Amino acid sequence: MKFGVVVFPGTWSDKDCFHVIDNVLDQPVEYVWHKDTDLTGFDCIILPGGFSYGDYLRCGAIARFSPIMKSVEAFANAGGLVYGICNGFQILCESGLLPGILMRNDHLQFRCEWTNLRIESSTSPFTSNAEVGQVISVPISHGEGNYFADNATLDEIEKNGQVLFRYSTSEGRITKDSNPNGSLNNIAGITNKEGNVLGMMPHPERCCDPLLGSTDGEVIFRSIADSLATRIS
Repeated sequence: MKFGVVVFPGTWSDKDCFHVIDNVLDQPVEYVWHKDTDLTGFDCIILPGGFSYGDYLRCGAIARFSPIMKSVEAFANAGGLVYGICNGFQILCESGLLPGILMRNDHLQFRCEWTNLRIESSTSPFTSNAEVGQVISVPISHGEGNYFADNATLDEIEKNGQVLFRYSTSEGRITKDSNPNGSLNNIAGITNKEGNVLGMMPHPERCCDPLLGSTDGEVIFRSIADSLATRIS
């Protein structure tokens, strides 16, 4: 299997993602420049966090028009796994690969802190190694992580089981106080209807090493790797 980590001007979490794939999962990985268009040979594409193009206009609004994004869209439409983290989530929403939008945090503050995430499904290729109801500790670092969608869209993604992660207490309770940004229904991460595109605001690549205070993020990356291994075999 082979992973690709897309790099836009202003991306800063690319090296963290590369490190996890290369040194934690021990899997082949390459950087993909935003002007590239060839994704041949890749099995999973990661859009990492950062401030693509300075986050001018709206977060992800300019990156959505990068040459690489047409290829990412085609890759996703062909069933390839696409994983957007933080700014990557915003780009996926701007590109229409995921429903809804990410708005300014409801308190208008940038938040960089640990959060608890309750895993809502174990049937996704992104959470296949986890258990439903499992709580993992993953940090956030964003000012525009407030997930919003109209009522019809929200009802649809809930009905389809597209919500993979919700902000929760350490015991897994969904409360207002455990929501760090005002996201509807405490949503921290969703997939597309087909289930092969994931976007989430927290940064699991920052918690895959004991030196960083947690290895909880590994369950997501190892789920992806194991799911790809099953596909390939």
